[in-house]
Amino acid sequence: MSKLAFDPSQTDWNLIRSFVAVVEHGSLTRAAEAMGLSQPTLSRQIAELESSLGAALFERVARGLKLTPTGENLVEPARYMMAAARSLGMAAATQNHDMHGTVRITASEMVSAFVLPALLRQLAQLHPEIQIELVASNQISNLLEREADIAIRMVRPAQSALIARHLTDWPIAIYAHRDYLAELPSRPEHEQVTSLAMMQRFRWLGLDQSEQFISGFRAAGLQIDRSFFDFRCDNYLVNWHALQQGLGVGITMRWLAERSPDLEQILVEQDLPSLPVWLTTHRELKSSKRIRTVFDFLAEGLQHHRF
Repeated sequence: MSKLAFDPSQTDWNLIRSFVAVVEHGSLTRAAEAMGLSQPTLSRQIAELESSLGAALFERVARGLKLTPTGENLVEPARYMMAAARSLGMAAATQNHDMHGTVRITASEMVSAFVLPALLRQLAQLHPEIQIELVASNQISNLLEREADIAIRMVRPAQSALIARHLTDWPIAIYAHRDYLAELPSRPEHEQVTSLAMMQRFRWLGLDQSEQFISGFRAAGLQIDRSFFDFRCDNYLVNWHALQQGLGVGITMRWLAERSPDLEQILVEQDLPSLPVWLTTHRELKSSKRIRTVFDFLAEGLQHHRF
């Protein structure tokens, strides 16, 4: 292995973070998705770190990336550096018992747009001294690295260092605008509504890069691929407005669809799973009075309020 000319004090810690992410996810694509970065950006960061080290960290193999001997030697020290940085941040946060300051929340685009504004208005009335930063993203921000203080997600986090509270479940269903339905030809009475042939008569609104909907249909026994969806966009807000404009048939939360009298639920025989709502923060951050106040307020609001 070549001698490393590496000075950590002169290195951007984001490069170390990127290296650890690629190691943990096994590929640039998955690591970039988890970090909310583009793959080219992450590739440049790894290349910059390799340049500063004077050695390659990964080699490409059939199933993705494999650590070089240099990379193997650096994994544990890099993880130790990240753990130390997290501990420093947590120690600083938990010493703050002042209610004045900022709490950073991350939530999906739909929750950020349709759920949080009303709740945060109530919070502002109760605690005007607390400032809120909202990250509206479907990416799962890393609470362990303080990308956010509190996360609202539809999946349970796997990290043991996090507090995760399951608040409620939101039913979802399939909807279409009544004007779009009026344009469709009537189907034969004998045709099963859940048959793939019948479902393909609709213009479906789906996701582009994400396979979430594809996986859901396949779990229900309908073997579809990306081409099943005639309109594809990974932005849920765009899909919601496309549904309201009658562009096609889409899947959305029932409480949201019920706000729009022009939307009609269809394919009611199709059983869809509900979306679990999880509220998450780091264990140590719960000892921060400001973050604990916001966490408890959101838990109450999300669990009991009707949107």
